[in-house]
Parts: sequence; C-alpha cells; structure tokens
Amino acid sequence: MKPVEKKIYLASKSPRRRELLRQIGVDFELLLLRSEGTRGPDVSEDVFAGEEPLVYVGRVAQEKADFAWDMIQRRRFVQRPVLAADTTVTIDGDILGKPANVNEAMAMLRKLSGRTHQVLTSVAVHSQDFSGHITQVSDVRFGTLTEAEIKAYCATTEPYDKAGGYGIQGLAALFVEHIDGSHSGIMGLPLFETASLLRQAGLKLP
Repeated sequence: MKPVEKKIYLASKSPRRRELLRQIGVDFELLLLRSEGTRGPDVSEDVFAGEEPLVYVGRVAQEKADFAWDMIQRRRFVQRPVLAADTTVTIDGDILGKPANVNEAMAMLRKLSGRTHQVLTSVAVHSQDFSGHITQVSDVRFGTLTEAEIKAYCATTEPYDKAGGYGIQGLAALFVEHIDGSHSGIMGLPLFETASLLRQAGLKLP
C-alpha cells in the first residue's frame, strides 16, 4: 500500500477526540456529519431491536466512516483516510447513550454507582485501499455515589454530551475507583487501536 500524507479527515464533533489525535501527532481536517435537522441525521444512532452493545457500537462507527468516505467522493475532496468513532456505555446488557435531560443523567449515575460497567469505543477508518474498525472495551468501577454528588454533577454541563452521562476527563474522575482497559478509550478514542488502523490505512506514524 502506498503511504499517504500524515493527515486525515475526522468525522466527529468530539473535542476530546481532537485532543487525543493531536497527542499522537495526527493532523486532521474536520468532516462533520449532520446529527439533526429536518432531514434527520446522516447516520442514525438508534439501537436495533435485540442488538448487542458490541455489535451496535461497531456498526455505528463503520457506518459513519463509510458515509464520510462517500461524501469525500461525491464532493471531490482531496482523498485522505477518514476516521470516525462511536462510544457507548453498557451495564446489565443495557446501552446507556447520551442523557437527554437531568433526570436521565441522574438515573444513569444511580445505576452506575458502586458497580462496574463497560465503556465500548469503536474506531473505524476508511480510505481508498482500506476499510476496517476495531472496538476497545474497558471495565470501569464507580465508587458509591451519594445523591448530593449525583445532583451536583448533573448541575454541570458535563453529563449531557457523553455516553453514560459522565466524562472521565472531567469532574467524574472523582467517581472512578478502578479502571481495567484504556483511559483514552474511555475518553472516546483508544490510541493504541487508532494508531493500528491508521497504519493499516497507510498513514505514517512513529
């Protein structure tokens, strides 16, 4: 495979994924997909009936990357690898997405309190000669949260754009008793797996 320039398209609105790509020296241009509007999202994040969390997160990430790659072709953009990702939190087989309001956020944190849950982040890369995805799974154990702690956290802006209603890189770090997995994966972009995919797509990395 011919090496490509050290620049990609990032099909994600997440500021955390931007920070993590910069951390490993990957230059990128944003290629944002529509998530709302009269025509609906470019890629639906609805869960299919009976769909397992591992299947769900991989499917959504791959569909985002595939849609973005088709957009590059249609609009005749410079051809570079495109990266997309999706993160979900699961406990007891249930998928916890982004809470729509304070009540949903508080309910999620009550469910996670004092227990171990899984954070699944799937990364998908699509280029001229390559298409694939990898899913990283981390176990995260929360300490027991008081109702006052839950209310105080949900009064901030942190829970509402994050799967499971919390961000480990913010105030919710105080809740985390133990991690078994990838810290960057819990943030939304597992760097070891991401680098592996980008190399497969021809990107020159250390």
